[in-house]
Parts: sequence; C-alpha cells; structure tokens
Amino acid sequence: MAKTLITCTCSGTQVIDSDALSKATGLDVSPPCSALCTHQIEKAAEGLTLKDAVICCTQETRTFDALADELDVAAPTFLDLRDRAGWTHDQGSNLPKMSALVAEAVLPARPAKTLDVVSEGLCLILGPAEVALYAAAQLQDHLSVTVLVASIDDIPETRGFDLVVGRLRRVSGALGQFRVTIDALQQIDPAGRGPLALTQPQDGGQSDCDIILDLRGDTPLFPAHEKREGYLRADPAHTRGVAAAVLAASHLLGTFEKPLYVHTEPLLCAHSRAEQTGCTRCLDLCPTGAIKTAGDHVTVDPMICAGCGACSSVCPSGAISYDAPPIDLTIRRAQTLAQAFLHAGGIAPKLLVHDSHGAEMIRLAARHGRGLPLDVVPLEMFAIGAFGHAEMVAALAAGFAHVTVMPGPGADVNAMTAQIALAIAIAGNDRISFLETSDPEVMSDKLYDQQALAPVANPVRPMGTRRQITRQAAKALHPDQDHLALPGDAPYGSVLVDTDACTLCLSCVSLCPSGALGDNPDKPQLRFQEDACLQCGLCANVCPEDAITYAPRLNLTNAALNQEVLNEEEPFPCVECGALFGSKSAIDRITEKLTGHSMFSDPAKLRMIQMCDDCRVNAQFHSDSNPFASKDRPRPRTTDDYFSDRKDH
Repeated sequence: MAKTLITCTCSGTQVIDSDALSKATGLDVSPPCSALCTHQIEKAAEGLTLKDAVICCTQETRTFDALADELDVAAPTFLDLRDRAGWTHDQGSNLPKMSALVAEAVLPARPAKTLDVVSEGLCLILGPAEVALYAAAQLQDHLSVTVLVASIDDIPETRGFDLVVGRLRRVSGALGQFRVTIDALQQIDPAGRGPLALTQPQDGGQSDCDIILDLRGDTPLFPAHEKREGYLRADPAHTRGVAAAVLAASHLLGTFEKPLYVHTEPLLCAHSRAEQTGCTRCLDLCPTGAIKTAGDHVTVDPMICAGCGACSSVCPSGAISYDAPPIDLTIRRAQTLAQAFLHAGGIAPKLLVHDSHGAEMIRLAARHGRGLPLDVVPLEMFAIGAFGHAEMVAALAAGFAHVTVMPGPGADVNAMTAQIALAIAIAGNDRISFLETSDPEVMSDKLYDQQALAPVANPVRPMGTRRQITRQAAKALHPDQDHLALPGDAPYGSVLVDTDACTLCLSCVSLCPSGALGDNPDKPQLRFQEDACLQCGLCANVCPEDAITYAPRLNLTNAALNQEVLNEEEPFPCVECGALFGSKSAIDRITEKLTGHSMFSDPAKLRMIQMCDDCRVNAQFHSDSNPFASKDRPRPRTTDDYFSDRKDH
C-alpha cells in the first residue's frame, strides 16, 4: 500500500502543489488543508485511520499524537516540509526540494539495536557537605542515596540516606554500573547513645552505584563528561544548576534502552600485529574513552560510547562502522535526496548536513528570517560526526553541486575538520564547506551567498564499503584523472619499497591486516595491491631494514585493483639438491656476515647456510658434530635370547 501524504499550507503561508508532488513522488498526496491542527482536525483524524499516513507537519506532533491515542490508532509518521522547503524568501518552485524530502523520508530503515540498562536508583553524591546533604535530602524519597564528603564537622542524625567520609581514588563505568574506589573510608557507626560517630579510616573501599551526582565544582571525573550517561555535574555555587541536576537524577530509575551506536569487525582491525602498533585513528579520536586496545584489535564499550560517529569516519578498514543508522542508509539518504531533486526538474542542488541543533536553527530561520534557499536540501544526522569523507564524496557524485557541514555544540570539530580536508582533497576545491555558527540569520546569509560549481555531469550511486564508494565516487568526479594527491594521514595510498635495502624477508606480508602486501610461493617476490592498502603503518613499523615508506594518494586507475611487484630477486639454488629457496642476495649477505665467525670456522657449517631445509637437516644429522647424535640404542631382547641364556647355563 502506497503511503499517503497529509499536507497543510499553514494558513496559506506556503504553496503545496499536491498533484505535482504526487506525480513526482509516486505517492498519494491529499489536497492541502489550511488549518490541519485546528479547524480541520477532522481531516487529520481521517488520515490517521490510514495505515501508512504521513503528516507533513512536525510543529504540532503533540496534537496529532494525542489524537492518535484518542482514536486508538498507531502514531503517524511526521515530515517537515514547511520549515525546510515551504517557508523561504527564495523565488521559484519548491517542488524539487519537497519531492526530495519526501523520497528521503519514506526510505525503509531497520529498527535501531539497543541494550537494556537497569538503574536501581543507587545514587552517589559528591561535593561539599552543605550542598551534598541538601541534594541528598531532596532525593532520599526517590533514590537510594549515599553522600561522600572529604570531611564533616557535624554529622546529621538523619538515616534517610547514607553518609561516608573519604577520598575518591578511582571511578569507572556508566549509568547502571559505576564502580568507585574510596580511600580513607569512614562510615557512620549507628550504635550507642549521643552524637553519631565515624568508624576508623580504611583504604581501598569499593562500591557500585547507578548514578553519580558530582557537586564538587572540580575537574570532571570523566573525559567528555557531558556524554557519560548517569554522570550529572553541577557547580555547587549555582543554585539553579544544582536543582536541575537533582531533578535529572530523580528520573534515572528503571530500565532504559541504550542504543548500540557502532558495529565492530575485529578481524578487519589494523590496530596491531605481533605487538607492533599500526592504526590508532579511532583511539586518538574517541572523546569518551570507550575504545580500548584488546591485543591485535580494539574494543568498544557500548555503555560508555556516546555515538559521536568519529571512529566510523576515520576507520580505514571498516572494523568500526556506525550502526544507528547504518552507514549504507546514510549514503542512500544523500543519494535519494539528489536523485529525487533532479528527477523533479531541479538543477544543481546543494546539501546541508546538520544535527538536531541545526534543525532548530532551520525552524527559527524559516519563521523569523529568510529560511533556506530552494536549492539547499537539508539532511539531519543524529551524529553529524558519522558523516565523513566517504559520505561527502558520495553525495557530490550523486548529483549535489556542494556539500555544507554545519555542526552543533558538542560536535568534535577537529575530527570533522580533518574529514572535510580529506574530502576536499578527493572532490576538489569549492565543493565542500564547513559552516560553524549558532545564528540562524548568519546561516541563511551564508547559504544564500554560497556559490557552487556545476554538479557532476553523470551522477552515480555506488554501493559497497566506504572505501569502494569513495573510489567510485572520485572516479565520477574526476573522469580524466588517474591519481589524486591526499593529506599525509589519509587511509589511501601506495607502499614504496627501497629495493636496495629490502631483503625480501616478507615480515611485512605476514603482518599486513588487509592483504595489500603478498608474496609469490614460487619465487622471492613482494607483491602489492594499492586498492587494499590502509596506510596503517604496520609494515613500515615491522620492517627490519626500514625499507618501507608511504605515498598517500587515491589511485583511480584499474591498476589499483591488481597486484604489482614491488621487489623481486633471483632465487638461490640449494648447493646440494639444487632446489630454489630464499633470495640470492639474502643468502649471500648472511654467508658474508658469518664468514670468519668462530662458530662457522668449519667450511661445512658455513656451507649449510646455502642448503635448503631438507638438505641442511640431513647434513647436520650426518656430520661429526651432530647435536642429535647419541650412542647406539641397545638391541631389544627376544625369546630366543632367553632360551640361549638357559642353554649356556
């Protein structure tokens, strides 16, 4: 069943051509109302009875949700056409933009993966006694509260919450599973008459809690503390801030759904091999410390991960990929927006990538300012950091003339800047820009004044991994170029081998995580496939001769998909059987270095170096100094031996 769009002109403040929109999108579009949320609410009620109704208004979602509850029907899907396309000072048809927004909104998406987190309401409050005790008194009827103070002069006699004195040594975890270690721990001794007393101090006290309310006004306990769920922090001198933190803590009781933001493939990880460190891109960027080393690969703690998406953008192998929503859906959203815009007659669309903060700026600009230009198509991301260089280049290859990335507060600007620099190196100048502002008017002015190059003549919409999509998109953007120079930290490039230094030991081949480096089982040869190279650094780190360097670039020729020979040598024939083994230069070099050594003064031992494995073992076994030699084994005694002994006696 086709979806039905229920539209509204919002008291005639926007133009909606329902017939043209239906023809462009292939969906049923009802004739537009003028006051769907008030005087024509019965039209909304009729639409809600349809199974696949889409209400094109997000401002009054509360009204329509309440109506759905009253009618006992499922909540509808909402789509904002007014603020993003209808309310604009730009002159022209809004049909291409509305068609694009509709096409993107109805894309199928699988439900997000989540993990249940249980909070039993065990709350630890840190801070000066006066403020911490006040907060505890507010929360004691809602949560199980423990107050930790460094010192206290007057112990309160209330037993509505627990009070301990000590020094916090260590804290880890997140909502529902914090673990704290306290030194000089003193607890209240409730026995006896008179004022309450404290027990003797003890170090290393450990406890678990679900919530931490930090009112110390000191350094936060965690990196990127605002992203650590269950950790609430306020300045003890700011009364309103403390009250807000107390209110937030009171709601952290029960079972919560924690999104699983990323998907990991440990076998693809290029972090380490044989205790040699290679790629550390995600470790260097993670703001919360959720990513840790786990041998040859990294692991992500889902309880600490805040879903910023930076790790997915920089991962060269796909070992970490954003999954809320999946990367392929994000790329399909951008491609669908471009395709629908062009299909509806639009020319040279421009993409605006933003987060929830940007969405609010768009609403404010539409209501009080010029709104968005008709050729600027917004794409809202839950985690704007997940929109990396691959997504930007793919959007340009799909038909967008320009991509603007507009982060909100809290976004990792440094990580995004690096991704934009890489995308510009791949796509070319004047196609990608970074808009950092919190002023809706400035946003509109920048977008209206923005000049863009002509879009790609033949749009493409490649599928596959982010690396494959990047390469195919780059070929569409640069049909006449063979190579693109990239920044030094790019995950694409070639391996350069100093053939004079390389001994073909093939240590690099054994540690290459992507299979970009390979050998030839028939002769001494080092092979390389550029398309598979992650530029992770492992081969250069492990090379004993320091013979490997890198050339960051994107090879757009078919040669990048094939194996090329980086170094090869004449094989060495065994001096005994003639079988080929090793390389002549390596055997000659070893022979030269060991000539004159005391352990190889015997020419026969030196000659063994020039033998294959089988001949070397055979020669060593039959040599006079065979380390495995021993006396002849005694002959086993048989029945005849026993009979012979009896005859002799």
